[in-house]
Amino acid sequence: MQAQPMEEKVARTLRALRRNRMAADYVATTAEIVPLLERLLPAGAKCALGGSESLREAGVLELLHSGKYELIDRYEPGLTPEQTEERVRAGLTADVFLCSSNAVTERGELVNVDGRSNRCAALLYGPKRVFLVVGVNKIVPDVAAGLERVKTIAAPRNAERLGCATGCRATGKCVSDEPFAGCASEGRICSNYVISAMQRTQDRIYVILCGEPLGY
Repeated sequence: MQAQPMEEKVARTLRALRRNRMAADYVATTAEIVPLLERLLPAGAKCALGGSESLREAGVLELLHSGKYELIDRYEPGLTPEQTEERVRAGLTADVFLCSSNAVTERGELVNVDGRSNRCAALLYGPKRVFLVVGVNKIVPDVAAGLERVKTIAAPRNAERLGCATGCRATGKCVSDEPFAGCASEGRICSNYVISAMQRTQDRIYVILCGEPLGY
C-alpha cells in the first residue's frame, strides 16, 4: 500500500480534532510554536505544565519562565517532595495547563498514558484550558496504534529519562502485548489510560500540531 503524503495526514487529523470540538492549529516548524503561544496565552495567566520533552524542545519552558505569566513551577530547584506535591495539585486549578500527547489519531482522538497522572487529570477536568504541543511523529491511524506507540516508544524512552526501574526501560518495549497490561514495578509509568474524543466543552483543549518531530 502506498504511503499517504504527510500533508494529507496532517489535514485529516486537524479536521478530525475540530470535529471533536477541540481547537487545532498547525505550524510548520518548531520555531513557530512560542510565537503562537504568546498570542494565545493571556498575560498574567496562571500556568502549570506536565513533564514534557516536547515543551522543552520547543522553547516553551523559557516562555513560561519569562515573567509574563504566573507559573506554578513544580520543577523549581530546592523544593521538598511535599512542596512539589502541593504545586502539582495546584496545577489542576490553573487557568492554563500545557503538555504534550503520547499520540494523536487521524480520527481526532488524544491517547495519553500516565503513571503519576496529573497530566491525564488536567486533560479531563480542572484547568480552564489545556494546550498540547505535538509533533507530527505522534500522529497515528487509530487508538490501537496509539497504545502500541506508548508501549514501544513513549513509555520506554520516558522511563529512561525519568530513571524508572521498569521492564520497558530495560528491554525497549513493554513486557506485555495486551493493551492495558504491563510490569509490576512500583515505578510503572503506564498506570492510567485516557482517550480524549468528542469534547463537551468547545475548544477547552487546544492542540498545536507541529510539522517537525517533537519529544517521544
